Amino acid sequence: MNEKWQTWMKKAKSIFTLLTHRKTVKGARITYSVVWNLILLVLTVVMIGGSFAAGVGAGYFASLVKDEPIRSYDSMKKDIYNYTETSQLFFDHNVYLGKLRTDLEREEVKLDQVSDNLIKAVVATEDEYFYQHHGVVPKAVFRALFQEVTNSSVQSGGSTLTQQLIKNQILTNEVSFQRKANEIILALRLEKFFDKKEILEAYLNVSTFGRNSSGKNIAGVQAAAKGIFGKKASDLTLPQAAFIAGLPQSPFGYTPFTREGTVKNYLEPGLTRMKTVLKRMYDGGYINEKQYKEASAYDITKDFISPVPNPIEKYPWLTFEIESRAKEVLTTVLAQNDGYSEKELKKDDSLYYKYKTLASHNLRQNGYKIYTTIDKKIYDAMQKIKDNYQWYGPDKPDKIKDPETGEWKTVMEPVQVGAMLIENKTGKIISFVGGRKYDSDHQLNHATNAIRQNGSTMKPLLIYGPAIELGKASPGTPLPDVALSLNPASSSPWPHNYDLRYSGLVSARYALAKSYNVPAVKLYKEIVNQRPAKYLEKMGFTSLTEGDYTNLATSIGSMTNGVTIEENTNAFSTFANGGKFVDAHLIDKIVDKNGKTIYQHKVKKVDVFTPQTAYLTLDMMRDVIKMGTAAGIRSKLNFSADWAGKTGTGNQYIDSWFVASNPSVTFGIWRGYDTPKSLKTGGMSYSQRTNNLWAQLINAAYKIRPELVAPKQSFKMPGGIVRRSYCAVSGMLPSAVCSKAGLIESDYFNVNNVPTKVDDSLLEANYVTIGDKRYLALNSTPKEFTQFGMILNPDFIKRMVGPNFHNYSQLIPQRDRWGKILVSTSKMADNGKNPNPVGLKASGNTLTWSAASDNDVVGYRIYRGGSKVGSIVNGSARSFAAGNGAYYVTAVDIAGKESASSNVVEIGAPDKPEDQPVAGKPGEKPKDKPNDKKKDEKPSKKPE
Repeated sequence: MNEKWQTWMKKAKSIFTLLTHRKTVKGARITYSVVWNLILLVLTVVMIGGSFAAGVGAGYFASLVKDEPIRSYDSMKKDIYNYTETSQLFFDHNVYLGKLRTDLEREEVKLDQVSDNLIKAVVATEDEYFYQHHGVVPKAVFRALFQEVTNSSVQSGGSTLTQQLIKNQILTNEVSFQRKANEIILALRLEKFFDKKEILEAYLNVSTFGRNSSGKNIAGVQAAAKGIFGKKASDLTLPQAAFIAGLPQSPFGYTPFTREGTVKNYLEPGLTRMKTVLKRMYDGGYINEKQYKEASAYDITKDFISPVPNPIEKYPWLTFEIESRAKEVLTTVLAQNDGYSEKELKKDDSLYYKYKTLASHNLRQNGYKIYTTIDKKIYDAMQKIKDNYQWYGPDKPDKIKDPETGEWKTVMEPVQVGAMLIENKTGKIISFVGGRKYDSDHQLNHATNAIRQNGSTMKPLLIYGPAIELGKASPGTPLPDVALSLNPASSSPWPHNYDLRYSGLVSARYALAKSYNVPAVKLYKEIVNQRPAKYLEKMGFTSLTEGDYTNLATSIGSMTNGVTIEENTNAFSTFANGGKFVDAHLIDKIVDKNGKTIYQHKVKKVDVFTPQTAYLTLDMMRDVIKMGTAAGIRSKLNFSADWAGKTGTGNQYIDSWFVASNPSVTFGIWRGYDTPKSLKTGGMSYSQRTNNLWAQLINAAYKIRPELVAPKQSFKMPGGIVRRSYCAVSGMLPSAVCSKAGLIESDYFNVNNVPTKVDDSLLEANYVTIGDKRYLALNSTPKEFTQFGMILNPDFIKRMVGPNFHNYSQLIPQRDRWGKILVSTSKMADNGKNPNPVGLKASGNTLTWSAASDNDVVGYRIYRGGSKVGSIVNGSARSFAAGNGAYYVTAVDIAGKESASSNVVEIGAPDKPEDQPVAGKPGEKPKDKPNDKKKDEKPSKKPE
């Protein structure tokens, strides 16, 4: 060991001697200098190259972001928080309905309303350095850049939560260096303006999370929590939070639900991803080992909720109606915010289209809360009644063309229904029935969009209401229900009553109650030049044409186009509102996601009729239900209320209506086929089928809200209405003759329209009967052939039905109380001739004779032995019970002229010769036999 040590020491000494030798030291210094200079040169080159590369890189980066504007705080705030949020729908009383149909369902949530488990899971999974970086993690960027350049298959990801937020809200998903550069610079700027909580909150509301249990695309953790687990984001458990946090990496790969809303058969990718999230939470210190193991072993699939009914599936007509009306409302709001009036908007189609498009976009993206007037309980109850009603009537065949083959085929078409319930004073649409069943073939909302002829429900709106308003009628005004030709283009009788019968002179009240067409059109013709359809405009009719203002058929519901159930029902509420029209509405208010009310419906009243006109029309419509065409309704109601309404039938029975109001609500119903067909069928009548359904629906509403549907108060009579007596024949003040006839009635009048003239429609007069007609007697008409009675004044008849009407018998109603009135006649003029003689014969003791051939004969005289023994009025039986003797008969005309005697007929033993008459000349009485003086006859004096 000593030898080895000594040997080593000798070598070391010799090396030291060599190194310390002058020449050796000098060589080493030269070598060191060269090496050092080389190192300096390399470092210089590297630094210069690095600087150049950095300069080039910086220049390239600058060139990439040169077009990116420098964004202000306000600009970035607007962009970051401008994420799509689905609008929510509500029934009345803030009852949640669902969300508006959209391609992406989202619901905003504040950070303090999100489970801490979920926040930690997202940060641990998506951005572990979130709370340390300033928007970008350089090594992650270089790693991602290296992977991109080398096309590495290992993708670790280089985007922070801040960058992802920038990509989603400001930039696009384009894969390019320019987009990435802009993303980096904007992320750095965003971190400068916003704190971590604001950025994290925005990210949680922006990210997509696949599909919910209904198969709809979802975004934001609130929509994900509700759509997958049926709970709020604040209530998520650790496993649930981990599952949701793992979804953004591959939303549709990891989502548990299919497009159809069913659970996927293969869930392993999503479950594996959940465990990965839990591992990262554990590695990051967010959860302990026990929590990690328990959550990893948890069966998350049992927490998946069943498909939630889509509001469109459960409430199709309602959901689409809300969307449509909300869009209209928002269109006006947006335009007004930009300084445009509603009038300007309606006149400019391009302007309207612009704001309609913007409104549609905002409804689906701005997270509005849309509050409606629909009462959920009443709406649901009415749908149930509608679905279970058994007496709609039969399906009927209809021909349709197959769009694919072009061939015609026969399908069976069902009877459809539409109904609407409106609160009078507010115009709130409380409920409606859109149709029988919503499917691909039946999507039309019959309550709001079906345009149909409204039949006789038009009469109060266009005839009686306007006529009273214009001072042309009162409830007691007499109207003729006779065969009149009111169509200028035809001489045949028109219109016809539904029962094809006539009732003579009737009051306006009675004509409306019984729904007679002739008196209604007759009254309308008297006011049509004053364009009463203007009242329909004021009451919300939107489909009127110019022809509807002049066509007489409009008065009984035959319009060019028609009217919706909503419009027709809404118009009736005008009478219940004292003559003021309140437009029906379904959207009560719209609130934005910040809680600001951007629209609140305001009730606007339009003056249509005076309160007096409204009440008088209502009072007439009460009789429709008391004793008219809807008399059966009351017995089917489960409650009592002051109802006033009107039935209606379309031409050829293709539409059936009933609309009625009480002081609180107005409810209207329509029934018919989509392709117009007659509703007449066997069994229950078409009107009963309609009225019964109306009663069942309103009974259902009453059961839920009796205080609304069955108000205790009645319609209140306003001032300016008086009750007066009048003659039922003319509507004028009663005359003595009218009193004798027992035709004095009383009714309500507008104080400004009370009759002031005394009745002149009735005359006390002698009359004669010729055939089946009656004529006024002339002064020369023998009294023996006249009868005393009351008749209609010919001048009155001309005023009532015109000079060309001659079927006077139709004017007298077939009612007992009119029995004292005779059909009015004109006077028959004297023709200046004597009647022709008649032929006489006997059968036993009974004389009979032929009818006079003249048309002015009023009666017959019977003579025996030259003395008149009897008179028979024309129209009575032409026979006479005679005793023994010789008889003859003469005919007497209205002027009192007498015919020549008939042939002589003897009955029984012949009379003495001196009693036998001698037939005279025509117009003369038979003379005594010549040279046969009467026994008591004295000789005449001779002239002096």
